[in-house]
Amino acid sequence: MDFNILYLIDKLHNPFLDRIMIFITHLGDSGIFWIILALVLIYFKKTRKCGIHVIIALLIGVIIGNLLIKNIVARNRPCWIDESISLLIKNPDDYSFPSGHTLASFIASTMIFLHYKKWGIPCLILATLIAFSRLYLFVHFPTDVLAGIIIGTIISASVFYLSDKYFNLKKEQTFDTI
Repeated sequence: MDFNILYLIDKLHNPFLDRIMIFITHLGDSGIFWIILALVLIYFKKTRKCGIHVIIALLIGVIIGNLLIKNIVARNRPCWIDESISLLIKNPDDYSFPSGHTLASFIASTMIFLHYKKWGIPCLILATLIAFSRLYLFVHFPTDVLAGIIIGTIISASVFYLSDKYFNLKKEQTFDTI
């Protein structure tokens, strides 16, 4: 079923969309767009907490998604299995499951959405485009992308709610000792 979806998406290819998808996918390379955005958020006092949450969640995502799950599952990429599809980007050399681009994108965009709904919506749209670009470029299976969305959302929600619980607990303990 994964390949059927990829072959269907492959029929969408045209020079204009190819350029757009290459650009969009590169925004997700090594999570760089999201890291820069988090650093910008950290710079301003009003958004500092959100930026710190994004960085913490991205670090957890690298450990869970890229270092643990990818190497345990060790799933081959679709472009490794079916080499008849010409790649528009460099052939990735790490495993496929889960999609790291999607994982980082949904970690950051979900966290921003949890803090600021108005800013989070465009971030979630960009994250979705980055996730789709991985399918369009034939470097991930749909289930890799779906796993990246689910794991990224869970990591963000966990960091957001656990940090709030932790900091509220610390405030209560501080006031109790005064």
